[in-house]
Amino acid sequence: MIERQHIATNGIHLNVATLGEGPAILLLHGWPHTGALWNGVMPLLAEAGFRVVAPDLRGLGDSTRADEGYDLATQADDMAGLLSALQIEQAMVVGIDLGVGIAWMLAMRYPTLIRQLALCEGMLGDLPGAERFLARGAPWWFGFHSVPGLAEAVLEGHEGTYLDWFYKDVPSMAPDIHKSFVEAYTGREALRCGFEHYRAFPENGRQIRAMLASHESVKQPTLAIIGGVVGDAIHAQLAPIAPDLHRVDIPNCKHIVPLEQPRAFADTLIAFGRQLKG
Repeated sequence: MIERQHIATNGIHLNVATLGEGPAILLLHGWPHTGALWNGVMPLLAEAGFRVVAPDLRGLGDSTRADEGYDLATQADDMAGLLSALQIEQAMVVGIDLGVGIAWMLAMRYPTLIRQLALCEGMLGDLPGAERFLARGAPWWFGFHSVPGLAEAVLEGHEGTYLDWFYKDVPSMAPDIHKSFVEAYTGREALRCGFEHYRAFPENGRQIRAMLASHESVKQPTLAIIGGVVGDAIHAQLAPIAPDLHRVDIPNCKHIVPLEQPRAFADTLIAFGRQLKG
């Protein structure tokens, strides 16, 4: 059974789900999701002999609605503190959507803590490689979400209608998952915390460039998991900076791959994680 608890780290409390025993896998969701994104994947990983950790990101779900700290470096420190609190000495970290940048920064800032890195359906700032995905410009909601106070003022009271646009590619989403996602982003403060992740993009870009200026490459074995929206952009961005880079394409899915193809997603991580068990 999945265990849920609140864990203090880096000045906040994270709502965290854990399951299983064995080598650790840290799962980082994106927007507009919570750690419940992984509910269908966690039992499969646990059955394969892994200890799975799935927090709600800073400000999201039942984690602390922080006033600040939505940049990649601070959130990487959130996760390092979480692993320390759970007495996990090494882990694979998996990031999707907004979780991609956090997972990458965690691996870069804590190379002895993170043994493997897996990234899916997201981007590393404005690093070269995402030109095809960005050929028509950045997604429209990036700008909408980035203006302080605007999106939450417009959307308060209409959260479900707005969020359903982002869930449209997952018509089979379980009702309980859908309900938990919408509830997690309902209310002005909940919306604000979600949009703070987007408002940190300029700072995130600076942090990524500064990190690469001081560290030539990703040290860990790295896996690019290719979905159907952002696609191979993350693989192209990683290719120059991740010498031990692997790629798996998951067909018949769009953006929210763990909900659309949980078995294929889990199997991909299980195969990649066998090195953890060696």
